[in-house]
Amino acid sequence: MMRLVVPSLLLMLLLPLVAAADGMKPGLWEITTTMQMPGMPFQPPPQTIQHCYTPAEASAAPVPAGDPKCRVENVSRNGNTTSWTVSCSGDGAGSGKGEITFSGDSAYSGKMTMTTEGMTMTSSYQGKRIGPCK
Repeated sequence: MMRLVVPSLLLMLLLPLVAAADGMKPGLWEITTTMQMPGMPFQPPPQTIQHCYTPAEASAAPVPAGDPKCRVENVSRNGNTTSWTVSCSGDGAGSGKGEITFSGDSAYSGKMTMTTEGMTMTSSYQGKRIGPCK
């Protein structure tokens, strides 16, 4: 069962965040995610993706997007930091929390922790705008 859970959680955590409220610049962003999974015989290497944030995405709340089996709740904002909780149902059901902190309109960093089947995974991520969308 763990073989099914870990890939789906990795996919959810690696998907781009829905962008930031209050001034995140639309455009092409590079997002690097690092996973830590204590007790695993190996640690996944960092993953880097590029995502083109549209103006609509850039004005939305900065929370994870992508897995329809997961609900994001308790979104709160304090200055340039937004935090939330998440609960997922079905295969790989679990819960977690995350936060993202913006450095101006062209960079962010954050962390998300998920617990499922007694295993806790922590995902750290950094994003930076690298130019206009292509």
